[in-house]
Amino acid sequence: QVQLVEAGGGLVQPGGSLRLSCAASGSIFVINAMAWYRQAPGKERELVATIIRTGSANYADSVKGRFTISRDNAKNTVYLQMDSLRPEDTAVYYCNAHLQTYGTYRPDTYWGQGTQVTVSS
Repeated sequence: QVQLVEAGGGLVQPGGSLRLSCAASGSIFVINAMAWYRQAPGKERELVATIIRTGSANYADSVKGRFTISRDNAKNTVYLQMDSLRPEDTAVYYCNAHLQTYGTYRPDTYWGQGTQVTVSS
């Protein structure tokens, strides 16, 4: 069984910063890619940033230059540093991991429970 546990959400003023973390645990053989998604009220879930095992990352245009995704492979953890936050960044942020577990070694995708980020004055 694999679990993704997120932390770091909260309320912040426009222009402020937050750092999200997501730790994966369980019978993990290897994590190939990790990502952050977000879903605002009344909107579809959208991809924010992805990072593969080598550290190569990609970002949605809306967050380029403001958000930074990173990972610690030894800790099976991914981070999202969010700077210059805007009200339109308000959403539930979800961690996503594409990984293989011991036993089956079959690639599969797992999701965290989500953490609320609210940007408001």
